[in-house]
Amino acid sequence: MLEITDTWIDSLAPNSAAIKNGKDLNKKGKYIELHQSEDEQVLFGLCAGSGKNPYAAPSADFVTPDKPVMRCSCPSRQFPCKHVLGLLYAYAEGKPFTTAPVPEDLAAKREKAEKREEKKAKETATGAAVNKPKKVNKAALKKKIMAQLEGLDLLERLTNSLIRRGLGTLDAKDLKTIQEHVKQMKSHYLSGAQIQLRKLQLILSDGKDQEKAYSLAAEQLAVVHAFIKKGRAHLNVRLEDPELALDHESSIEEWLGHAWQLSELKEAGLVLPETELVQLSFHSCDDVSRQEFADRGYWMNLHNGEVYYTVQYRPYKAAKLMREEDSFFEVATVPELYLYPGELNRRVRYESMAARAITEQDITHIRKAAAKSYAEVAKKVKNQLKNPLSDPHPVVLLYAEKIVTDAEGKLFMADLQGDTLELRDILEDGTIHLLKFLQENNLREVAVLGMFNHDSHSGRLTVQPLSIVNKQELLRLIY
Repeated sequence: MLEITDTWIDSLAPNSAAIKNGKDLNKKGKYIELHQSEDEQVLFGLCAGSGKNPYAAPSADFVTPDKPVMRCSCPSRQFPCKHVLGLLYAYAEGKPFTTAPVPEDLAAKREKAEKREEKKAKETATGAAVNKPKKVNKAALKKKIMAQLEGLDLLERLTNSLIRRGLGTLDAKDLKTIQEHVKQMKSHYLSGAQIQLRKLQLILSDGKDQEKAYSLAAEQLAVVHAFIKKGRAHLNVRLEDPELALDHESSIEEWLGHAWQLSELKEAGLVLPETELVQLSFHSCDDVSRQEFADRGYWMNLHNGEVYYTVQYRPYKAAKLMREEDSFFEVATVPELYLYPGELNRRVRYESMAARAITEQDITHIRKAAAKSYAEVAKKVKNQLKNPLSDPHPVVLLYAEKIVTDAEGKLFMADLQGDTLELRDILEDGTIHLLKFLQENNLREVAVLGMFNHDSHSGRLTVQPLSIVNKQELLRLIY
């Protein structure tokens, strides 16, 4: 049987309410029966409702440990429902599960599922299920690319007009024009342009500090200009390619609005087998420019020390219907890890995972993976930031010989060579003020997960600490 923990169960829940309701069912003793199959692969039971008869028959089938099948007879549209979650919480708590035959209806469903899996395995073995390239309607794709090029031309005319007029002369009418262009970008299949234009509008609409707003707007216009230039060049290259192939190396496809499918990533060889991940930090934010909530986690690959990120976007209109991601405090063992095209921090996804507790050996691996030379890291970060379309806030795991305060009260972290990086808040959720509460063992000879920011005025790199790893544990400053 898979090791089942509260953290792992929480990661399955559709929302926090389901977690609370599932735990309440367990605490209140609502489970009339708790059973497991003889092979210990299936958990099942009966859950009482308000009436005399049992209300729900939840079950969890672990025949495939990293991809369990959850079932319940209740009418809930949440998956897994609170009855299944409560069943799992009861098992994690150590409540007694008696050995019993699997109910006939559940056994029949299992048998059908097993036959489907056997059929898939047979097709794979005989070559019948070899992944064939997805058929592409090239005429429709060319039409889409032409529409995108037209959209980039429209975007270029708008930005040139704004620059010629001067940011200081823009008024409410110009902001309305930008908003209209945001809507037009959608019809040109340019979701990335929508986001960047909306970001520009938000900057120009902020009347608190005009000088700062103009500076940020100029930087944003430079990003839009780079997007137009690189996007147009890429689309023209695709038109010349008989296969109209996607770019699997850079992030330009996402900027142009392509949503990568796992099958596409696998076909491009962007998948790692049997990977172990530790989440080093997590935060959720309201991304107004995208009109979505973003749940972002930073993870380290225990096998190679690389730092990846996962992100889930929850559109405002659908946020209540979507499961909100949360911090994960164990090691995730992933059968197949899919990597998005990218640079320093690759975005990753996975379909299934198993969980285990973090060990002292894992902490040692994390600490050993921390970069020792700030000069080398700064060079890599600056090389990435030369590309306006790259992530402006790359995240790196750094070794800190010590974290100190100077005479002006500024905080710095120093490496073994004595080079320093100034610590400064970047995210709205600040962490710098928390450092004064840490004991000395968390300020010397530690690994620090740091988010970088480049100050365009001073030209200096600053870092916000997200997590600290001492010799015993991982301390999250934001989660």
